[in-house]
Amino acid sequence: MANTFDAFTRTVAEGIDKGFDTERSLSKNVNVQLLDGRFHPNSGDNVDFKRPTDCVSHSTSDGDISALSASDIITGKATGTVQNYITVNIDYAEADEAIKMGNTDEYFRSMSRRIATDLEIGFASFMMKNCGLLYGTPGTAPTTWDHIAGGSAILASSGVPRDNKWFYAVNPHTQVKLASSQRSLGAGGTAGGLVMSAHEKAVISENFAGMDVVAANSLASYTTSSVADRAGTLSASPTVTYLAAKDTMTQSLAVTAMGANAVVKAGEVVQITGRNRLNLSTRQAVVDDTGANILWTAVVTADVTLNGSGAGTLVCTGPAIYEAAGAYNTVDSAPVSGDVITRLGAASKLIQPGLFWHKNAFSIGSVPLLKLHSTDTLMTTQDGLQLRVSKYSDGSKNLQKVRIDLRPAFAALNPFYAGHGHG
Repeated sequence: MANTFDAFTRTVAEGIDKGFDTERSLSKNVNVQLLDGRFHPNSGDNVDFKRPTDCVSHSTSDGDISALSASDIITGKATGTVQNYITVNIDYAEADEAIKMGNTDEYFRSMSRRIATDLEIGFASFMMKNCGLLYGTPGTAPTTWDHIAGGSAILASSGVPRDNKWFYAVNPHTQVKLASSQRSLGAGGTAGGLVMSAHEKAVISENFAGMDVVAANSLASYTTSSVADRAGTLSASPTVTYLAAKDTMTQSLAVTAMGANAVVKAGEVVQITGRNRLNLSTRQAVVDDTGANILWTAVVTADVTLNGSGAGTLVCTGPAIYEAAGAYNTVDSAPVSGDVITRLGAASKLIQPGLFWHKNAFSIGSVPLLKLHSTDTLMTTQDGLQLRVSKYSDGSKNLQKVRIDLRPAFAALNPFYAGHGHG
């Protein structure tokens, strides 16, 4: 006989889809399609795809390159990591009643908001831990429009292409500061329909300094340790080849004398004195408005507890790469043992960085979910995220239930396309 509940799960899916897409903000402003379709139930927790390659060129007076070395074309991979399920349970009887009463938009909006909020919070935390650039002083909030423009300047001077949109997300209270400095901005986005999306409502300014500036309440934060000693030294020379960094775009930095028993939090920014950042397009030095070199910085990807000598190994994103005539160099000289390395920001400080990024800095996808022994409807958002609605029974309790599931996957495609923004 025909399954009489197909229409029910389909109606629930339509109600969830409408609200879910409207409630998303950060996750709508990255590359979603790139991971779409690459995961399947047997692919495990990760999936890999190629990074773009680069090469060096030669300048000669006579065109004779016989004595010169050819470029090594090295193919790297970016890895998408499967996250936990995001699940909402609802009561079947209430859902059925809402559908019969034609009240689906109101009933399903809260569930859509919860799924979208959990997705945005997890993704914002992932973004914060996988940025390779920095503007401003960690712990100092951006308060003026020139601080926002600084993020754009860092992207441009670092060689980030303008082939897609650039974004800058700030704390909603930063919007107040920005509005006071220029009242014509901060009016938010506009929508042709009756219902504005979360992203449209969050827009403070479109195309300011080449970026769309948005307010986001899902930005992640970290709290620095109480240890006042913020500087130490490299206890070993790190591996600085592109071959070693190409698949993770991270680098292990062995440090010492950086604060006894200090906890270095994921999201903290470290800086090595004397090692300067390069433009990734021209491979020339990146300089600020005073003509000074901009030092290389990186973001710590996971918490690390240092020992009693302040020693440990920090895994950082946005690696310092330096090879002779290297096609992938990110710094003008190689970090070596004994270099001074500093954790930026004050001790015992709650820090919530703003985020600026190129749309292809990150990617988000979803794992196609297996059908349960129930009545399921699978729905896919316009940009490729898949949710599952299942109507099933708990025979022991004599109950009928409904659940909505999303299992996202996050990837950092290029940490040098994104940064922390401060004042």
